[in-house]
Amino acid sequence: MVMSWTNQSSVSEFLLLGLSRQPQQQQVLFIIFMSMYLATVLGNLFIILAISTDSRLHTPMYFFLSNLSFVDLCFSSTTVPNMLINHILSRQTISFPGCLTQMYFFIVFIVMENFLLAVMAYDRFVAVCHPLHYTTKMTPQLCVLMVTGSWVTVNGNALLNTLLLARLSFCADNRIPHFFCEVAALLKLSCSDTWLNKMIIHTEGGLIMITPFVCILVSYICITTAVLKIPSTKGKWKTFSTCGSHLAVVSLFYGTVFAVYFTPTSSHSTEKDIAAAVMYTVVTPMLNPFIYSLRNKDMKRALTKVIYITFFSFQQWMGSKCHKRMS
Repeated sequence: MVMSWTNQSSVSEFLLLGLSRQPQQQQVLFIIFMSMYLATVLGNLFIILAISTDSRLHTPMYFFLSNLSFVDLCFSSTTVPNMLINHILSRQTISFPGCLTQMYFFIVFIVMENFLLAVMAYDRFVAVCHPLHYTTKMTPQLCVLMVTGSWVTVNGNALLNTLLLARLSFCADNRIPHFFCEVAALLKLSCSDTWLNKMIIHTEGGLIMITPFVCILVSYICITTAVLKIPSTKGKWKTFSTCGSHLAVVSLFYGTVFAVYFTPTSSHSTEKDIAAAVMYTVVTPMLNPFIYSLRNKDMKRALTKVIYITFFSFQQWMGSKCHKRMS
């Protein structure tokens, strides 16, 4: 039996109230978010191209990094383009099926980022604590298996939450005080019993977010212990610096996510939740490419090569266009 969304709710669309209702602020915010989104797309695309074209970067660490860049690109694209389009068309509406679809992919990519950060922490743990066995432990088959298993798990989790939300009824108020269809905001609007949804979010959802975080903590406790055993200060710094970029990304991601989803509801406000959501949906995906490239010589070299080839190819293409017009 096929579930009909329209039969489940008298609300056929929602109003996304966005970041600001003041026209003068909206114009500034549009320019800022358009610039940030373009930086996110270009930065993550260049990371993916650099890793795929440079054979020296075909290692487990960069394999996971390319997957992280893909997830960051998709994560930001789940919410920002719709917000920008709504601004251009001067509309605030999103259909009920469209809202559920956006929520599904939002859950997929936020949990997938969580899983990838845990997998990357395990990779750093093996590299630092078991360097002689790194190639035998981090085999290509294991890397693909970990990433594939993560994708299967996050899609199952997102599907469960989406189906549970699709069964709810939304009767009168359809205004979402956010710039995308956020789960908690949708649950507040429902006139159905949301006990099962909240129970699933706090148990299964909490488990699926906290378990990778615990794995990251355990990995870095082991890494710190191993680094402290190195006799020279230079050796300690060199070894630990290989984890610096990953630690920065982990701190940025979990700091904002925990601030929204793992703090008492009484301390929340719409402004704080939106600000935190901007951090992990827009700012973090934009900063990740810069964090990983600025501290890594191999990545800098590969990125320089890709950017040069891209710029040179663009110049050639523009030159051929101009030549055709003149002739």
